[in-house]
Amino acid sequence: MAPQRVTLAQLAAEAGVSVPTVSKVLNGRDDVAEATRARVERVVSEHGYRHRRRSAPPPGPRLIDLVFNELGNAWAVEVIRGVERTARPAGVEVVLSECLGTHQPRQEWLASVLARRPAGVLMVFSDLGDDQRTQLVARGIPYAIVDPVGEVDPQVPSVGSANYHGGLIATRHLLELGHRDVAVITGPLDTFSSRARLSGHRDALLEAGLPYREDLVRTGDFSVEVGHEVALELLRGPGRPTAVFACNDLTAFGVYRAARELGIAVPEELSVVGYDDLPAAQWVGPELTTVHQPLHEMAEAATRLLLNLVDGREPAVRRMDLAVDLRVRASTAPPPR
Repeated sequence: MAPQRVTLAQLAAEAGVSVPTVSKVLNGRDDVAEATRARVERVVSEHGYRHRRRSAPPPGPRLIDLVFNELGNAWAVEVIRGVERTARPAGVEVVLSECLGTHQPRQEWLASVLARRPAGVLMVFSDLGDDQRTQLVARGIPYAIVDPVGEVDPQVPSVGSANYHGGLIATRHLLELGHRDVAVITGPLDTFSSRARLSGHRDALLEAGLPYREDLVRTGDFSVEVGHEVALELLRGPGRPTAVFACNDLTAFGVYRAARELGIAVPEELSVVGYDDLPAAQWVGPELTTVHQPLHEMAEAATRLLLNLVDGREPAVRRMDLAVDLRVRASTAPPPR
C-alpha cells in the first residue's frame, strides 16, 4: 500500500502554526517571521512534501528563471547566449533575474517565482538558501547551477569548469617565459572559483621551486574598477612584479588601465594573463593572453540538465566540470632584462 500523503493540516499541527501560515511559506510570502518560516520548512523538508498546484500552468510557452548575482557585464552576456541557444529550440522562454550583487536572491524574488510558476530555475554564480530550496522542491520546481559559488551537494545539478587547472596553466605559462615575480589578483575569496584558481597559481609556483609570496597577492571582486585599483597598488610599490595573473578578464582590463596610467608597457615591461576569454580579450591592445573558460558550453550543459529534470528525465550526470585551456596572445613575453 502506498504511504498516505501528509496534509497541510498535519504539517501545520506538527509545526505549531496555522494552515494559512504553512500555505504562506509554501508560496514564498515574505510576511512570515523567520523563526516560524524555518520551523515550517523543517517540517516540510522532513516529510518530503510537494505542494499540489490548484490551477493549470500559466498559458503560453514554458519559462525558466535565469538568476545572476549581477547583470550588466560581458561575462553574463556570454552565459545568457548559451542558455538561449539551448532553451529556445526546446520551446522554453528565459526570464532574467538579478541578486543585486549578492550570491543569494531575496525572499521577494522567490515570491515572484512561485507566482509565475516557471518550469525550472537556473542559478548563475549564485545559489539558494536552504529555505528557498525547500520551497522550490515543495512546489515541484527543479533548479540547476552554472559556475557554483561554493561546494554544492553532489545531488544538485551543476556545471562548472576546471578552475584549479586554469590557475595552474596560467601561472606555468608566465614561469616558462622566465618570470619569477608573478602577482595574482583574485576574485572574492568566499567563492569556490577564486579559491581554486588561487590554489592552482600557488601550486605552479611551488612546483617550480619558487615561494608563494603573500605580498604579491591581492583580492579583487572580478570587476574592472577594483582590478584597476589593486593593480595601481601593486605596480606603484617596491619590487614591482614583472607579470600579473588576473583571475578574470575584467580584472585584467583593469590591470591594463593601471599600467597605461603609470606608463608601463604591456608586454615589454609587464605581462598580463586573464581568465574567461571574453570576446573583448581579442579587441584590446595588445590582445590578451587568457584562460579560455567555455562559458557557452557550461550554460548549454546546465540548461540541458535542467530541461531533463523539467521533463521528468534523470540526467546521466548531475555534476560536471568542463575543461579549460590557455589562449596565448600578445600580452605575455619574457621579463625585461
